[in-house]
Amino acid sequence: MDSVGVAAAAPDAGPGPAWQSKCPWGAPNTTSISCSLADVMSEQLAKELQLEEENAAFPEVVAAAEGPFITGENIDTSSDLMLAQMLQMEFDREYDAQLRREEKKINGDSKVSISFENYRKVHPYDSDSSEDEVDWQDTRHDPYRADKPTTTPKRGFIGKGKDITTKHDEVVCGRKNTARMENFAPEFQVGDGIGMDLKLSNQVFNALKQHAYSEERRSARLHEKKEHSTAEKAVDPKTRLLLYKMVNSGMLETITGCISTGKESVVFHAYGGKSATEDKVIPPECAIKVFKTTLNEFKNRDKYIKDDYRFKDRFSKLNPRKIIRMWAEKEMHNLTRMQNAGIPCPQVVILKKHVLVMSFIGQDQVPAPKLKDVTLSNEDMKKAYYQILNMMQQLYRECNLVHADLSEYNMLWHDGKVWLIDVSQSVEPTHPHGLEFLFRDCRNVSQFFQKGGVAEALNERELFNAVSGLNITADNEVDFQAEIEALEKMNEDHVQNHGKKLSTFSSDGDPPIYDE
Repeated sequence: MDSVGVAAAAPDAGPGPAWQSKCPWGAPNTTSISCSLADVMSEQLAKELQLEEENAAFPEVVAAAEGPFITGENIDTSSDLMLAQMLQMEFDREYDAQLRREEKKINGDSKVSISFENYRKVHPYDSDSSEDEVDWQDTRHDPYRADKPTTTPKRGFIGKGKDITTKHDEVVCGRKNTARMENFAPEFQVGDGIGMDLKLSNQVFNALKQHAYSEERRSARLHEKKEHSTAEKAVDPKTRLLLYKMVNSGMLETITGCISTGKESVVFHAYGGKSATEDKVIPPECAIKVFKTTLNEFKNRDKYIKDDYRFKDRFSKLNPRKIIRMWAEKEMHNLTRMQNAGIPCPQVVILKKHVLVMSFIGQDQVPAPKLKDVTLSNEDMKKAYYQILNMMQQLYRECNLVHADLSEYNMLWHDGKVWLIDVSQSVEPTHPHGLEFLFRDCRNVSQFFQKGGVAEALNERELFNAVSGLNITADNEVDFQAEIEALEKMNEDHVQNHGKKLSTFSSDGDPPIYDE
């Protein structure tokens, strides 16, 4: 190639030697693009250039991150707070876009993917949030809820001719019954049939519906029983409120714990406080007897109350709580009679509904032992027998009462003497079954002391005559009980004829007093 050809190939090389245009170390030729000052100062142009650079660097950028640039034309930028919010919004969008790029890079084509959803910035002023960021639970559409079946028109059928379908169609009814199961109580588990075309017949649905209602009623009864009954430890919310009021009023200092449980009540130990009135003295230690409001363990209470003339007009078998309150009131009155007669028994402090506060028989939170649990010498056993015999006679003659549940389980040994407790079931001798109860008490006392080695112990018939003052001469127990029933029938006829509770028992004077 000659010099003429080289010169013709590069006519616009400009001044300078020709070898500089071919030298690799020479300065490159730059072509400058002319533009006006207004284009340089345009924010729109700057934004477009920035987006071109981002697309060139990150071609996989998520389209959701791209949004309209916020300028001062559509938003008031005179407020510093608004400018700060706009900047924060842009920063949050860029941060979320970076997280999405990281997710796509890490997950790739893997079936198991990770998500940075918890780390994304959800700005409260961001109005361009994508749909995938909205939780389906916040919307009306629930993808896990089965579609409701189409309703049948009011005319009762759809279709024409052979394709007619009535509201009684088996398939339509089956699908409707499946959808209605959602209305059952939450406690009734109906299973998960999503994605299945389940059809329940009317017979099956009605059986399930009846069972659901039965379970709901049973659950309500159990809840009510748990809240209002006092079957276990006898402390329900209402009973606790009564005890709290006693402690807050200063009547009781503190309640230490349970000391005894029985078929009808639970007894707690407490330290006495100060009385509101000066004439009433509260003992240092008290026994709180809480009567159970359930009749499951002692269902025959009513026969001790309904025939007692003191409570006959107030007896209501249909209301257990009223029976319990009368039961507690009955024990309070019986203890008051025994205390006035000088019989060793707990002293009544106060009665609040079904809670009876009495003096504590024992010392230092230790209750006095029952007569069945204590080991007595022969002299103490003989002394206890005569003391019980005298108390039974006093109870019958002075208090006009029959214990009706006297045994070694309801007698305590404290300070060298016997104390009688649990007199809530005690009745008067004129009760339709009063003499039967007395004979049962005599049998229990006689058998216990005869087994204890007391030679002077009378048998049940002799003890009955000694306590009641009656002179029933019968050779065997059957005839003896027959005469007792005849006396009770005579007294009941007298009550029906005259309307008064008067004893018609014939006796030979006052019963003899046995002494050691």
